[in-house]
Parts: sequence; structure tokens; C-alpha cells
Amino acid sequence: MTKKAFIFDLDGVIVDTAKYHFLAWQKIAAELGIEFTPEHNEELKGVSRVRSLDIILQLGKMSASQEDKDRWLKQKNEDYLSYLVHMDQSELLPGVLHILQFLKDHGQPIALGSASKNARPILEKTGILPYFDAIVDGNDVTNAKPDPEVFVQAAKLLGIDNTHAIVFEDSVAGVQAANIAGMTSIGIGEESILKEAQYNFPDFVHIDTSFIEYIIKK
Repeated sequence: MTKKAFIFDLDGVIVDTAKYHFLAWQKIAAELGIEFTPEHNEELKGVSRVRSLDIILQLGKMSASQEDKDRWLKQKNEDYLSYLVHMDQSELLPGVLHILQFLKDHGQPIALGSASKNARPILEKTGILPYFDAIVDGNDVTNAKPDPEVFVQAAKLLGIDNTHAIVFEDSVAGVQAANIAGMTSIGIGEESILKEAQYNFPDFVHIDTSFIEYIIKK
């Protein structure tokens, strides 16, 4: 069977840690007197922690010293990590484990391509670290999506050409990054938002293994 590189984003694709990011950012925003809604949180999907803070400050029409920014970034990460302490396999989004197992059973290389700097502990806590042949996270890259660096590195680690790589993404920036890299983009979420993806599914429950077989053979 042909080998493809299957690259998964983390937040919103494998686990719903977006809710924890939202709570941590909302706490910072509240302290700064800035209203931060779930709609605003959509703008932070797939972007770095530093850029996320800049977006929140722009919402409040605020500027800040680098010292203040560094303090808030540290506080945000500590609050976020406190939510992750109790994570377990129940936090995996529906259908993800089934697809990971199918890929593993069929000898397909699997990688993580995420902006998160906490990717490894999350994979460990949810019990799926052994499924991944390569991990590229926010500690390994300098450019945020839609720059394709994170996915290009992942494919390279798997020894697979970009044209044979398949990316699962829930953010517009992530889908764009996969497309820029010449990879197959699969949007997980609302098709109206992820319309640039080559394929769209509401979640992994809707992905049949026959589709995965088709993608492998394509």
C-alpha cells in the first residue's frame, strides 16, 4: 500500500483544548477591561500565543510594554496548563481514535503539526502519544500558520513528499498553510468557514475508513 503522511493539528482536531485557551484568554482580557467573546476567540484559532495577545489588545485599542506582554503571556500559559492537569482520553474528540488506529493498522506514517507548545503533554495525558511517528509543535517552528513551516517539517520528518501529505485542520490559517505547502487539506468543522479546504467533514465521526483508503490510494 502507498504510504502517505497524515498530519494532524491538535487543538480542535484531536482535542478540544480551544475551550481552555478561551477561558485563559478571557481571564486576561477581563483583567484588562476588554470584552472577549467566543466569537472573538475564533480569530485566535491556529495563531501563536504572542499574536493572540496582540489581537486581544487591538480589541481593547490598547498598547503595552514588552514587560507587561511577557507577564500576561506567562500568566495565560499557567492558567491554561492548570486546566490541562485533569485531561485524560475522554478529552479526545469523537472518532479521532478510530481513525488513528486505522492509519496505524495500515502502516501509514502519522505526525502532529501544531502551534501548541504543550502538545507532547496533551498527547501523553490522552494516551495517544504512541500513535505519532513525528511531532512538530510550537517549540520547533518560528513561523505561524498560514506559513506552512510546521507541516513541511512534519512531512520531512516522516520522509514523505509534500504532495503525498494529508493535513487535518480546523482553522482557516491551518487550511491555507496546507494548501500553500501543496498538501491535501481536510477541514474539520464548518464548511462555510473552512471553504478553502479540499475536503470537509464536521468531525471525525463523519469520516468513513473507505474515504481514508481512497485518500491513501489517490
